[in-house]
Amino acid sequence: MPLTLGLIGSGAIRTALARLAVAAGLDVVLSNSRGPETLSELVDTLGSHARAATPAEAAQAGDLVVVTVPLTALDRLPADALNGKIVLDTGNYHPQRDGQTAELDNDEITSSGLLQRQQETGHPLDLLGYDAVDIGMLADSWRSEPNNPVHVEPYRGVAPEGLEPKEWWVWSLEDPGTPVGAAQVRELVASAERGPSRAGLLPAGLTL
Repeated sequence: MPLTLGLIGSGAIRTALARLAVAAGLDVVLSNSRGPETLSELVDTLGSHARAATPAEAAQAGDLVVVTVPLTALDRLPADALNGKIVLDTGNYHPQRDGQTAELDNDEITSSGLLQRQQETGHPLDLLGYDAVDIGMLADSWRSEPNNPVHVEPYRGVAPEGLEPKEWWVWSLEDPGTPVGAAQVRELVASAERGPSRAGLLPAGLTL
């Protein structure tokens, strides 16, 4: 019986992981805050191994659960359904999207640490073609947060010159990306320096 991947959230990460999971032979249960009916088109493109559900149902069904939501939505996650699950967190702190959070601004906790308050988070996932790179304890996860060398930039191509902010965003969603090996990831992680900037990677003028 195939493993089931539960996905809570929306956007490019959710969609990419769902496609990879189906291609790898996993079943996928997708969910978002707007309701299962809003996912019918995506489910249709994924085929018989995918279905839509509520976040709680996706968490309950998943052998592995991916949480891909903004920080502002963490308090709406189905904490009871996620307890005891292997949870993968794709979230990052973007103040221009999420608003300021003092604990994160003061380096008292990481964005994944905020999620961990609700339930234990767990093991990395390599079934979808990813290597696992140990970067330390959860408190060290700042090394992969925005404005550090390993965050996003190494994996994406070079955008065409002259794009307006919204054009850049469309390009970034369609760009297939560039694989980065585990050794290079380790080097990038080791070179990270913790600083006060949380500006993120969005171009000036782009509002999500």
